[in-house]
Amino acid sequence: MPDQKRYYINDTGTGNTANLSHPRVLQMVMDSLRYWVDEMHVDGFRFDLGTVLAREPNGFDNQSGFLKACSQDPLLTTVKLIAEPWDCGPGGYQVGQFPPGWAEWNDRFRDTVRDFWKGAAPPADLAPRLCASGDLFDQQGRRPWTSVNFVSAHDGFTLNDLVTYNDRHNEANGDENRDGASDNRSWNCGAEGPTDDQEINALRDRQVRNILTTLLVAQGTPMLLAGDEFARTQQGNNNAYCQDNAISWVDWDISERGRALVKFVRKLTKLRQDYPILRRDRFLTGKFDDELGIKEVAWFNGSGAEMGAEDWTNGAGKAFAMLIDGRAQPTGLHKKGSDATILLVFNAGQEPVRFVLPAFAGAVAWRCVIDTAVPEGEERIVNVGQDHDQDHEMAARSLLVWVLVPQDA
Repeated sequence: MPDQKRYYINDTGTGNTANLSHPRVLQMVMDSLRYWVDEMHVDGFRFDLGTVLAREPNGFDNQSGFLKACSQDPLLTTVKLIAEPWDCGPGGYQVGQFPPGWAEWNDRFRDTVRDFWKGAAPPADLAPRLCASGDLFDQQGRRPWTSVNFVSAHDGFTLNDLVTYNDRHNEANGDENRDGASDNRSWNCGAEGPTDDQEINALRDRQVRNILTTLLVAQGTPMLLAGDEFARTQQGNNNAYCQDNAISWVDWDISERGRALVKFVRKLTKLRQDYPILRRDRFLTGKFDDELGIKEVAWFNGSGAEMGAEDWTNGAGKAFAMLIDGRAQPTGLHKKGSDATILLVFNAGQEPVRFVLPAFAGAVAWRCVIDTAVPEGEERIVNVGQDHDQDHEMAARSLLVWVLVPQDA
């Protein structure tokens, strides 16, 4: 019998792991993947603890035998390849280091969005995440879709529980509440667990809408946990893999609150579908376009002026705006297009703010299509150039999405 130690290592923390640095193991894995694609018509793979796939004898290598084999295989290059880019082995955290052709779970997006909306992160932290985390992924010709943006996943709190609990509640798991992550960046909005307090419940609902809207308007690939679209709960359990009961099941008997959230999520997905500028195939860099005299993305403070150095770092959760200019969006080789122009205004503060909508040449108005504080409200129109209209009040802990109305509309 061959020496099993040559073939298997354990860098996952979940049991023995196939050692892909061995040619026969690599052959077995590649044959299996091709079979699933060719015979079973699987259209992609998400690899749990994906760093282990590229760990060679000297550590993680983004030119490992497995990654090279995937990039050269005529079948596997046609399907989705997604890595959870970390494991518990040495050098296990490798976000941004997989080669072109791979997408990666972006935990930096998760952590920053959670922190921002509970008022613990400044605009400087959130801005790169809204731009598909080019600081991590804009290399080797990779594209914005590489960043798989998420705020909740099968591990950890559901989105509902993220705004309902400060602490994990894993007593049902039988380990005296010691299992599961202790640092969840969650905020219960004023009470631990379910409550009859209407103000707290309203704030929780708005926080859920804030997070979902951030996820759906950010550049990159959004990933939504099943059930978050109707506020599924695991009763505060953030490690429910061991539960095969109502804690982990998806209950499709959706409440009135859940149906209202489904309606809002449908509105968000339609928004993303209707406006390609929210899902660009090139990274936003903020560079000035000399030919057009504009920036493809610009950032504004509450007075309507472009952000200065102090605006970026002074105050966690501070209100700011992101303008994605449709005039600067690429439509072909060396050409610029006339895509929609979108303004995203974020206020994670505890108080309402007055926000001046920036003036914009060649436009007549801004149209508000999403207001997380008034999810079922009518769309609002604010005329460009009328100062008394452009000074717009927005609620505490809310997000507004504005679309520019051009003169020829």
